[in-house]
Amino acid sequence: MNKVILMGRLTRDPEIRYTQNNMAVARFSIAIDRPRAQDKAADFPSCVAFDKAAENIAKYFGKGSKILISGHLQTGSYKNRNGDTVYTTDVIVETCEFVESKTTPAAPEPATDGDGFMNIPDGMQESLPFD
Repeated sequence: MNKVILMGRLTRDPEIRYTQNNMAVARFSIAIDRPRAQDKAADFPSCVAFDKAAENIAKYFGKGSKILISGHLQTGSYKNRNGDTVYTTDVIVETCEFVESKTTPAAPEPATDGDGFMNIPDGMQESLPFD
């Protein structure tokens, strides 16, 4: 089975191109934090999306956007200008989802009485189950 599910933030805006057959191809990478207690590290997998998924990612996601993708790994190789073989590993995106709202309003801070506890509104004291 070859299945990948990743959540992270785009490291740059997606780069979209179209093939000669007018198929959209979007390339991007995401930053995924590694769960470590002492050392803060991240991975930056290269991702490729096709057709509608590519167009949607290019249209709705930008640098810093949090994204959830699922797909599969694909390896490949090519010869660079020096004639050296370069090996690649890409995540081929099958589906993507928004993880956070683009315009998430900040929740209002509750009023406190200076000691860090929330103020109890007038008239509520009688309905509380404790004193």
